[in-house]
Amino acid sequence: MKYEVWGGMMPAVTFGLEAGESIYTQSGGMSWMTDQLEMTTNMHGGLAKGIGRMFSGESLFMATYTAKAPNQEITLASAVPGEIKIFEISSNYEIIAQKGAFLCATPGVELKAFVTKVKSGFFGGEGFVLQRYCGQGLVFCELDGTIREIQLAAGQKMVIDTGNVAAWESTVTYDAQMVKGFKNVLFGGEGLFLTTLTGPGKIWLQTMSISELASRILPYVPANR
Repeated sequence: MKYEVWGGMMPAVTFGLEAGESIYTQSGGMSWMTDQLEMTTNMHGGLAKGIGRMFSGESLFMATYTAKAPNQEITLASAVPGEIKIFEISSNYEIIAQKGAFLCATPGVELKAFVTKVKSGFFGGEGFVLQRYCGQGLVFCELDGTIREIQLAAGQKMVIDTGNVAAWESTVTYDAQMVKGFKNVLFGGEGLFLTTLTGPGKIWLQTMSISELASRILPYVPANR
């Protein structure tokens, strides 16, 4: 299987598939394709896993596209300005990502719901249910804004504003901590809690989130009259 990520800040990925090769994406994720690709729609793992995906920001049903002839192409585009990040998943390497990050994957990769601790879910900025990628193969994630990759040593912590956490290796610990100082809480503009990621492992941080972008745009949207 060949692939090309292109498009700058409005990225897309185009796959070149040979006969029998396939990828899967959430329902409605395809942008365009050649005519010898067969689409099969199902819950990809059953009802329970489908419901878990819904809570993690994806659709209940998944669509698998399989090439029925050589030299077929399919393109999937990111829904928001940002980057498409590619992770190679294996039995020894799993990734956890923000809600709605999943774009597509090869059939050997499984998308699971990742449930955080109560405190992290309430205050960490990402919610209770995130996404966990396991199995074997490639997963393509759509992340917001520009992405910064950071390697954390064992015990090293990074404190991050709400919404700027994109993804992290499963060896990294995700938690939340309270902002110190009464004036900082009231006037600092960062809220009451911040997200903390503790190494060892790689983390990927994003310069914006789609929710933050929407909140900035909302005041300029004309009200219905």
